[in-house]
Amino acid sequence: MAKSFAFLLCLLAAPVWASNEIQPEAYTGLSELKHGYGETQMVVAANPWATQAGFEMLERGGSAVDAAIAVQLVLTLVEPQSSGIGGGAFMLVSDTGRDSIIVLDGRETAPEASQPTHFQLDTGEPMPFFEALVGGRSVGVPGVVALMAEAHRRYGTLPWEQLFEPAIRLAEQGFPVSPRLNSLLQNTPALTVNEQIKRYFFDGEGHAHPVGYILKNPEYASVLRLIAEQGEAGFYEGEVASNIVRAVTSDPNSAGVMTTRDLRDYRPVIREAVCLEVWQHQVCGAPPPSSGGITLLQQLSLIDRQEQIYEGPLDANFAEDFSRASNLAFADRNAFIADPDFFEVPVDDLLADDYLSQRAEQFDQAMPVARSGITLAGVINGRSPEQPSTTHFSIVDSTGMAVSMTSSIEMGFGSRVMVHGFLLNNQLTDFDFVPTDSDGRVVANSVAPGKRPRSSMSPTMVFDEDGRLVLLAGSPGGSRIINYTAQAIANVLLFGMTPAEAVAVPHIVSRNNGRIEVENSQGDTLLAEQLRSRGLTVVEGEQTSGLHLIMVTQDGLVGGADPRREGTVLGDSSD
Repeated sequence: MAKSFAFLLCLLAAPVWASNEIQPEAYTGLSELKHGYGETQMVVAANPWATQAGFEMLERGGSAVDAAIAVQLVLTLVEPQSSGIGGGAFMLVSDTGRDSIIVLDGRETAPEASQPTHFQLDTGEPMPFFEALVGGRSVGVPGVVALMAEAHRRYGTLPWEQLFEPAIRLAEQGFPVSPRLNSLLQNTPALTVNEQIKRYFFDGEGHAHPVGYILKNPEYASVLRLIAEQGEAGFYEGEVASNIVRAVTSDPNSAGVMTTRDLRDYRPVIREAVCLEVWQHQVCGAPPPSSGGITLLQQLSLIDRQEQIYEGPLDANFAEDFSRASNLAFADRNAFIADPDFFEVPVDDLLADDYLSQRAEQFDQAMPVARSGITLAGVINGRSPEQPSTTHFSIVDSTGMAVSMTSSIEMGFGSRVMVHGFLLNNQLTDFDFVPTDSDGRVVANSVAPGKRPRSSMSPTMVFDEDGRLVLLAGSPGGSRIINYTAQAIANVLLFGMTPAEAVAVPHIVSRNNGRIEVENSQGDTLLAEQLRSRGLTVVEGEQTSGLHLIMVTQDGLVGGADPRREGTVLGDSSD
């Protein structure tokens, strides 16, 4: 094991504390673990406990999918604000290269009793976002557990119940509250409207548990034991399902309409990845209802078609081209990406070579706001208030199987509804709140029974010309996910950066809203000033991506974790 991993391994191999004694040193010394190397296997995830849980499965001989399940179960516990079994996910899996890639869609669905006016006031106006967010109204039928079960049936090698052991152990014996979790507990609005959240995350005086506080979750451990024994039926049927429905439909803040039948009938969908050649590589991502794959592919292809030579990732010419490409791609995204079972998404048209060449010639029309390049009769642009939470992890096992998975409960801490020790999503707020305009033109991403809301989750795989895997990528961050992931891929393929270097570059974000967001956490204003001098509207500030990359090389694996969050890298390096 690499020396750079010694601190983490010693920490995680130590006995878990038996009391709620504060252990602040549990989260010191991790900055050196933002990069790592492996000979044949690697896990990069958003929290050291989750990274270790996944790597433990690999060391037992498990597959990348086995490791992904263990990672997700632990993240539900230690990073509850971002993802969990109460939410949804997209998983890309490849076991023999480009030709074997599939997408498992575990996106939430709207309950069967949902109506197009689900998020409208009596006046017909859309509800204020936080009024829609808080409570059972915003909860979609969770898909993560069903996705994990289907993935395990297809690709698992370890027994299902073994994958639950790390999460059960941590839930019962306790884990130290991380700096990020503590900070978000203190600064996220409307958390204490839910009594279970208040009892679990806060002390008797209403203060968030401090960094290092050993937090135990026996209720979550009990649910995990049930699912480990009964499979997904332990979640979608019986006591757990009934209590989820009760929490949603009786929530005092805003009651939802979910039923036990909605849970019992939930199924993940196996989809074909969307792929496109960019910079002599095949880049593949998740198809609709995720907008991530198509939008990211368009953006990268449009930059590629400019055939420019850039001085580096923060070259003003690159930043402007990146922003123009993003505006053009987001214009199409906002108009046409939705659940393909409810709306005929023109996927082939949006990724057609002729169409992208035409769009590449429209760069001068892409600022400050671009228009979609395809016209569908009776369809108008829609906008949903997608929020910047979520998590991403990348995994490669010793056989070459790879997983790129992005998972979310939408807003930080989801709907503010907690049941059995885990949080429920607010993913229904990813739908557009108004289904039609005054002329009766439809919004593709409107609410409908059984429909999956549009997502920006962008788990991505990159292959060389021979179909061999070369890169796994993805990030949290709401609709900014697409820009974060696209920029990181460009940093690797176009600028030759390592994963750790690629994820640390300041972000450039443009979402067709009339402005460019330039990350400025170090006080460097040069790029922003250069863009402003070109007449562009620039907003400076911090960004909270959580990029986790793995590069596959002839000499082994190279991983990088985003320095903005608490992610770590573990590989089987012998250096």
